[in-house]
Amino acid sequence: MRRNTVVSWFVAAALLVGGWIGSASAESEIWHIKAVHPDGRLLDVKALDPAGNRNDVKAIERDGNHHVMDVKALVKGQEWNVKVLLSDDKYAPVKAIGPGGTIYDIKALTPEGTRLDVKGVKRRGTLIDIKAIAPDGSFYGVKAIARDGHLYDVKGVKMTTERKEGTIEGVDIEAHIKALPQVPGEDD
Repeated sequence: MRRNTVVSWFVAAALLVGGWIGSASAESEIWHIKAVHPDGRLLDVKALDPAGNRNDVKAIERDGNHHVMDVKALVKGQEWNVKVLLSDDKYAPVKAIGPGGTIYDIKALTPEGTRLDVKGVKRRGTLIDIKAIAPDGSFYGVKAIARDGHLYDVKGVKMTTERKEGTIEGVDIEAHIKALPQVPGEDD
C-alpha cells in the first residue's frame, strides 16, 4: 500500500473518531500556526479581514486527539474553517470561511510588514503541501507548534477523489486544512 493511501486511511479514521469525540467534550489545546523563514525566524500566520485586521490561525487539539488537528481562524470568538478553495490558479488559495461565505485571506506576516500568500503549492496523492510564498517565489514551510515544542506539518487533506471536496457556506473547497505529525522522508 502506498504511503499516501495509508495516510489517507489514517486521516479518515482520525477525522471520523475525532468528530464523535470532539462533540462530547470541550477540552482542547491550542497550537500556534507559523511559517518558517529560511534563517530560522518564525512568521505569524493570520486571517486578515478586508480592513487588514489580524485574526489568529491555530491548530486545535481536541480531547487529546493529536493525530489530526483542525486548523481554524479565531474571529470574534468564533472558529472559522480554514480550507483550500477550489481554483484554477497556479497555487491553490488557502482562506478562512465564515458565516454567509465571508472569506478572509490567510497570510504569513514578516516583521517588516510584508504579507506573504499562504497557498497549496503541490499535491502528492491525497495531501497538498501548504506553504507561504516569499516575494522571490521561494516557499516557506507552514507548521503547527505546541507549547511543549512539538512540530506538525500543516497540509491540505483530500477525503474524496473528486476535485471539489464540498461546499461550506456557499464556497467550493478543494481540501481541508489539518495539522499532521511530520512524516519521515517527506521533502518539506
